[in-house]
Amino acid sequence: LNLGNITRVTQFILLCFSHLAQLQLLLSAVILLVFTVTMMGNILIVLIATVDPALHTPMYYFLKHWSLIEICYSLDIVPKMLINLLSERNTSSFTACALQLNLIILFIMSEYFLLAIMACDRYVIICHPLHYAIIMTKKTCRQMSAVAWLSGFPVAAGLAGWLFSMLFCKSNKVNHFFCDISPVLKLVCSGTYVFELLVFIATLLIMVLPFILIVISYIYIIESENHRIVWMSMAESRQRVFSTCAAHLVVVTLFYCTTCLINLHPKSSLSPNNKKLVSLSYAAITPMLNPVIYSLRNSDIREALRRAFGRKMLSERL
Repeated sequence: LNLGNITRVTQFILLCFSHLAQLQLLLSAVILLVFTVTMMGNILIVLIATVDPALHTPMYYFLKHWSLIEICYSLDIVPKMLINLLSERNTSSFTACALQLNLIILFIMSEYFLLAIMACDRYVIICHPLHYAIIMTKKTCRQMSAVAWLSGFPVAAGLAGWLFSMLFCKSNKVNHFFCDISPVLKLVCSGTYVFELLVFIATLLIMVLPFILIVISYIYIIESENHRIVWMSMAESRQRVFSTCAAHLVVVTLFYCTTCLINLHPKSSLSPNNKKLVSLSYAAITPMLNPVIYSLRNSDIREALRRAFGRKMLSERL
């Protein structure tokens, strides 16, 4: 669309991994494999946490919602990326790009809040075990999960709506495999300082507030365990902390390390190609690792899987 001497962008071309043209077939195969494992692992956690009565506890209720978010997040990014890698259909309309970014912001915010909620759940069960059932009721768990899912809607809609209301005229080539803020922002004609400042402040608050809750929760957990050493052996105390919190801390570390590199600075010092690799890690690799981290370290889930598959094998024999 020509506006005087300006050509206004009406659709985007996602460059994806065009700099790795010779490796795109191999990359596609690897990403497809990772995506398949991600979907199977997270769907399995959702199903087993739903059907097994032994897992009808707040901890597994929140873990089920975490897996649901990971499923939605992967579906929002990976299928489109695979289409771009395997075919020439690498264009994206304004509406599709805006919707994808909206959902990405929403799911990432939901993950931040849910990580904080899961840390608070561990704090209550370790520091206040006698009051756990009273505090973490089904109604409370549903309300906390709803907050995690819905609290990001205003921010996601506001940022995506503002960004895509700007005038794009520099180019229509997005140097990324999905519509992220940073590469799309580079195509804007007008000044973006106010928008970038707002994105930085919003991102900082969204990341820091849940992180503070996580840190405070684990400080109280550590203090609680230190007090129990008076009547509990050191090895037993450490083992309880490790078995209860290790998986959650690993997921927190993976999630924050990858997202911090990308989200704190829309125009960071990372090169576009390096930024794409980091983004790929939390768009494809991290969602695949989460079921592995939780299932391999969690005896309850392993037992639930044995019961489920044991019943299936018995019914097949009968």
